[in-house]
Amino acid sequence: MTMKRKAMSIFFLLGTFVALYPQQGQVYDNLSMESKILKTKKKYAVYFPPDYQTSGRSYPVLYLLHGGGGNQTTWIQNGNVKQIADEYINSGKALPMLIVMPDASSPVRGWWNDPKGEWRFEDFFFEEFIPYIEKTYRIRTGRRYRYIAGLSGGGKASLTYALHHPEMFSVCCPLSPGIPFRTPEIAKIEIKQRFPDLSEKEYQAYYEKYNIIGLINQIPENKKNAVRWYIETGDDDPLEQVYEGDCLVHIAMRKAGIPHEFRVSDGEHNWLFWRAAFPRVLAFISFSQL
Repeated sequence: MTMKRKAMSIFFLLGTFVALYPQQGQVYDNLSMESKILKTKKKYAVYFPPDYQTSGRSYPVLYLLHGGGGNQTTWIQNGNVKQIADEYINSGKALPMLIVMPDASSPVRGWWNDPKGEWRFEDFFFEEFIPYIEKTYRIRTGRRYRYIAGLSGGGKASLTYALHHPEMFSVCCPLSPGIPFRTPEIAKIEIKQRFPDLSEKEYQAYYEKYNIIGLINQIPENKKNAVRWYIETGDDDPLEQVYEGDCLVHIAMRKAGIPHEFRVSDGEHNWLFWRAAFPRVLAFISFSQL
C-alpha cells in the first residue's frame, strides 16, 4: 500500500471513530465559591463543552437555574444536561458553550433579595457569582455571549433577572416560569404571608421590584429589543400561577411591542416536559447568535 493510500485509510478510520464515538463534555457538580454578600460558601455545577480541554479558546455561557426544591445538581441528574448538550453541540445544532448551574437551595431557599436585605441572593448572583465564573473559566465576556434560562421558580428568576439587568444577557429562556403577583390583591396576600412584619413602604418596594408584568410595562422603547426572549410552558401544567401567569407575560409583552417567542407545548410541570424543552432552548440560543 502506498503512503498516500495509508494516509487516506487512517483519515477514514479516524473519521469513522469520531462519528461512532463523538467527543463528550465534562460536568463538575460539587464546586463552590465563597460569598461575602451571603457570608457563606455557595455551590455550583459546570458543564464544559466537548472541546473545552483541548481548544484553548473562550466560550459563551448559559446560566441555568433550578426550580423549587432543587440545587446545582438537579439539571444534571434529572434534566440530562450533559447528554443533551453533547448531542446538540456534536451535531452542530447548538453552539459550544459552558452551562453554569448555581445553587439557590440553602441556607435560605430562593433566587431573590429578601425585603429586609438580610439575604441578598440576587445581589450575590450579579456582583459576585458572574464575575467569579468569568474570571475562573475561559468565557467570552459581554452580554452577547451571556445567556440565562431556568425552570419553574428558576424560570421565574431568569425572567426577572433579565428584566432587571437587560444589559447583562442577550437571550433569556424561561420554562414554565409563572408569575406570583397576578393581581395586586394576590400580591398582598402572598407577600404578607411570607414577610408578615413588613412596613407598607417595604412591602411596596418589594412588590414593585418583583412584579413581572409591571417590569415589562416599564421597559423603555429603546430597550425593547435588548433581550431575545423564548418562553415555553406546558398545556397541561396544573399550577395556576404558571399557566395563567405565562399567558399574562405573553400578553403583556405583545401589548408592549416586545419581540418574543411564546410556545405552549404538550406537557405538565415535570421533567418530561423540561427535558423535551431544553434542546429547543439550546437551539434558540444558538440561532439567535447567527
